[in-house]
Amino acid sequence: MDSKAYEVERISVSTCIVGTGAAGYNAACRLKRLGQEDILLVSENRLGGTSRNTGSDKQTYYKLTLSGDCPDSVYEMAKTMFDGKAVDGDIALCEAALSSRCFLRLAELGLPFPTNRYGEYVGYKTDHDPRTRATSIGPYTSREMTRALEKEAGELGVPFRDHLQVIRIISDGERCHGLICLDTDRTERPHYVVIKSENVVYATGGPAGMYSASVYPQSQHGSSGIAFEAGVKGRNLTEWQFGLASVNPRWNVSGTYMQALPRFVSTDKDGKDEREFLMDFFRSPEEMLSNVFLKGYQWPFDVRKVEGGSSVIDILVYLESCKGRRVFLDFTHDPVDGKFSFDGLNPEAYQYISKANALVRTPIERLRVMNQPAIDFYRDKGVDLEGQYLEIALCAQHNNGGLDLDMWWQSNIRGFFVAGEVAGSHGVYRPGGSALNAGQVGSTRCAQYIAGSRSKNDPDGADFESLASGALKEMTSVFSETVSGSSNVVDLIRHFEEGMSKHCGAVRDPEAMKGFLSEVNEMIEGFTGKVRYSDPRDLKLVYRLRDMLISQKCYIESMIDYLISGGKSRGSALYHDKNGRRPYKELPEAFTFSLDDGSKDSLIQEMSYKDGSCTFSWRKVRSIPQDDDFFENVWREFRKDGNIR
Repeated sequence: MDSKAYEVERISVSTCIVGTGAAGYNAACRLKRLGQEDILLVSENRLGGTSRNTGSDKQTYYKLTLSGDCPDSVYEMAKTMFDGKAVDGDIALCEAALSSRCFLRLAELGLPFPTNRYGEYVGYKTDHDPRTRATSIGPYTSREMTRALEKEAGELGVPFRDHLQVIRIISDGERCHGLICLDTDRTERPHYVVIKSENVVYATGGPAGMYSASVYPQSQHGSSGIAFEAGVKGRNLTEWQFGLASVNPRWNVSGTYMQALPRFVSTDKDGKDEREFLMDFFRSPEEMLSNVFLKGYQWPFDVRKVEGGSSVIDILVYLESCKGRRVFLDFTHDPVDGKFSFDGLNPEAYQYISKANALVRTPIERLRVMNQPAIDFYRDKGVDLEGQYLEIALCAQHNNGGLDLDMWWQSNIRGFFVAGEVAGSHGVYRPGGSALNAGQVGSTRCAQYIAGSRSKNDPDGADFESLASGALKEMTSVFSETVSGSSNVVDLIRHFEEGMSKHCGAVRDPEAMKGFLSEVNEMIEGFTGKVRYSDPRDLKLVYRLRDMLISQKCYIESMIDYLISGGKSRGSALYHDKNGRRPYKELPEAFTFSLDDGSKDSLIQEMSYKDGSCTFSWRKVRSIPQDDDFFENVWREFRKDGNIR
């Protein structure tokens, strides 16, 4: 596989973990502690990714209740997640069952989750949570998780390679054989690393690079496209979370950022012609501010809460953006010049603000009383909320769908495991903070299964040699004709990101989606003739663009298939339906929609990508297992194989 045009390095390892977020590091540490020595952790950028670079005012970790007299159980928690619609019950049960174990492990690693003086881990109620299972260490919960697990990986001596961008998964459509990576640290000529690996734990995060209006950090791109290309199925790809977020820095403006009752203003592109636009819609300041308050813990856009609910705030912000105007939060002045009364707010808002001792004037004072670290965060990022406006938009925040998985987080491709956001373990709705729990549980389950059932390296390399040679030849020869003229890769990435946000974000018009899909298909089919790059350092962007386009195709086609199959607006997606109804006469006709009737709540949409085409199937969710766990029987089986099967 040698060539004068590029260099090839070869590695053979039993298990390769891809990604240095909280899920990837946890998988590596778990494997090492389970006695797996023949492992390798790789990353495109150790300091990149969502886990290390994102959060919110009080970033939540969701786990079983561990305080007070509120009744809770593993089954109850599993049912909460299962009730989120289009969720497999066995996966929900695993996430509930291991939540305490994974949470307490993080606490033992030093994460300062708050306890009362008796040692109880106190909690609070988060979105889609009937209990008080949520906890937090502040805005950087996932960052500190990642740092603690990274430290453990170093202490355990986990082998690690940075600057390896996975560009191809070596697969025969049924089994994973390894990976092809581009070494992005070597720029004189392409340097490829071919990894023979019996097992791959794919912890690359969600396909964040698909959208321009995004709260994902700019260092997070995702690699779902090449997984689809390798034969890994997609599931629930239509289901995303969108919500209000600041543009620079990219950060959720949830929780107390909304409960402080900021002023919403818009300007023209030059920052002039300032206007407070929400009052064009609401009948009174108190009605408007009650909805702003509710955005705090009803943060994700929810189509069910457009009519008579807080998600109309998202719609109004989105509409201002569509007019070409910029939208800002102003914490320096009270909304409507302070012409509102606190006791005129709805009881929920008034009681919360009163109990927090925040019945004071100006949003910045209210925010200071309730959550000073929320102010400190933006000041650390160069934005002083005491004197500056904060620009916001309706942004993609989390993919509830993703890659296929079973109860051990193994995909339909044998030996290919998925963990973290890239795994499609969630459905339409999910409790806030459950993603952090899912990443820890999923990576733990991967490690357990690999150590218990897949710990031997495959001695037969014949299939690998053939597949790897063919894949490497394709990945190098495809781009041999693209090196000519000035680079257009960055412009192409930006163009297709903007198209995805415009047509396939929280508000989706079926005809516009089909038009954009045609553009994506045309770009994929004529890729080599349309992509130009002249600097070898841009080669990583070429591969990134290719992955993004395949991802966009799979996701858009999933949305269209959902509609063809009778789906309507649900979750964080409003699909235009001319036969539906417009909730408010003040909204444009584009916001005529029909709510989903629930007929697909117990179904999961599965997508397969092969030879450039997508096919779809729908199956019934797996119910929550209810085994007769008589102790002696479980103990006997556990002694035999650890119940890993």
